[in-house]
Amino acid sequence: MGINERVFNFSAGPSMLPLEVLNDAAKQMTSYNGLGESVMEMSHRSKEFDEIITTAEANLRDLMNIPDNYKVMFLQGGGTLQFSMVPLNLLKNSQKADYVITGSWAKKAYTEAKKFGDIKVAASSEDDNFTYISKLKQEDFRADADYVHITYNNTICGTHFNEVPDVGDLILVADMSSCILSEEIDVSKFGLIYAGAQKNVAPAGMTMVIMREDLIGFADEKTPVYLDYKIHAEKDSMYNTPPCYTIYIAGEVFKYIKSIGGVKEMHKIDVAKAEKLYNAIEESQMFKCPVKKEDRSLMNIVFVTGDKDLDAKFIAEAKSIGLINLKGHRSVGGLRASLYNAMPVEGVDALVDFMKNFENENK
Repeated sequence: MGINERVFNFSAGPSMLPLEVLNDAAKQMTSYNGLGESVMEMSHRSKEFDEIITTAEANLRDLMNIPDNYKVMFLQGGGTLQFSMVPLNLLKNSQKADYVITGSWAKKAYTEAKKFGDIKVAASSEDDNFTYISKLKQEDFRADADYVHITYNNTICGTHFNEVPDVGDLILVADMSSCILSEEIDVSKFGLIYAGAQKNVAPAGMTMVIMREDLIGFADEKTPVYLDYKIHAEKDSMYNTPPCYTIYIAGEVFKYIKSIGGVKEMHKIDVAKAEKLYNAIEESQMFKCPVKKEDRSLMNIVFVTGDKDLDAKFIAEAKSIGLINLKGHRSVGGLRASLYNAMPVEGVDALVDFMKNFENENK
């Protein structure tokens, strides 16, 4: 690869960003809109930054059709901090919550929540290495649970909820870190949605929280101030200095998605990309996808050869031609290609061609 060439980055995060957004941000780096300062240097209390964050929120609301009775917050701490904030704020009555364990991150969310209340595993697919999504029904959840938590897309194991589980009148909380803005979602079915930015939206450092207003304000008085959603909701994400530059890039990505036709059009592109790769895996004699077909993710596609040495050779040779970060997560091994929104179709085509050549050369 030449020093000025762009690679195809299949990382699970931080991931690729739209080239149009990067180029525009580069032009604005040292002097945003001719102001003579970068967004990184800008006061978060300035009218210029207020316009940036206000426009970003308005465009996210438009893209996701977020109802007026939901607050949008741009916070720090990644999805991991949400593992604590959710129980601290939502365990308000029975102190019970039910978690669906569909992978490593779901398990971490459950483990953290256990510190704060009576937390139960309502269903788990760990018995088959998280290669499927449990089929859920209302009876799987305790009638008095304060909320139900799911991880909508499972980055490490490549599974995805292809329908919103029926939790009846219970509050549904979803971690959508690795699939936000890749598909149309009925936000009204959820009490709270959170998503780290570094997969589909922006650089690491910002987490989006979409929360129904009637759920805000129930944190215990001893809850650390930063972990109380009410503080951030009342201050419009400006209680303290927010991750200004990440919010700026997120706002530019929101504009980009709107420019191509919104989430509906983005989803069509994502489906086409994923189908190309899944079809190549299905047609292969070398590669296999361990995930059940009906539960496969569009964003994170896992596949294996069954031979660690062959996997290592595949990863090294792919990297040499500009196809990088194809190694599976250290906890599961194998191979993984993350096809987030900004991954161009050309990247998927290049990967499929390489897979076919690699298989022919290593029979």
